Amino acid sequence: MDNNTYTLQEDEVLGSVSIADDVVAIIAGLAATEVDGVSAMAGNITNELMSKVGYRSLTKGVKVDIEDGQVKIQMALTMDYGHNIPSTCSKVQEKVKTTIENMTGLEVTDVNIRIAGVDMQKGK
Repeated sequence: MDNNTYTLQEDEVLGSVSIADDVVAIIAGLAATEVDGVSAMAGNITNELMSKVGYRSLTKGVKVDIEDGQVKIQMALTMDYGHNIPSTCSKVQEKVKTTIENMTGLEVTDVNIRIAGVDMQKGK
């Protein structure tokens, strides 16, 4: 395991499969912004802007720690005005956990969310 990669699978004949922390962070960011009520990741990156600014920007506001096949995520979100914060955050936690586990096979133990702001424009 290097600084920013984790080996998912090793095979003496076929080789190994590794995943970078940034890839897990991008998966988490995309999953979070798919939940109704989430305006953007901290840094104001939305799915519509993703193609213009690049995938790398989706890692803003997401911190990933992978240790022994277990993932801990910390993320900062901007919420749309008028949405229930605890309910929306619960949906984000479940969506991020399920998406990362399905795509990588890693176990997600924590998805910690910090609300960085409220988007007043979308609530009108």
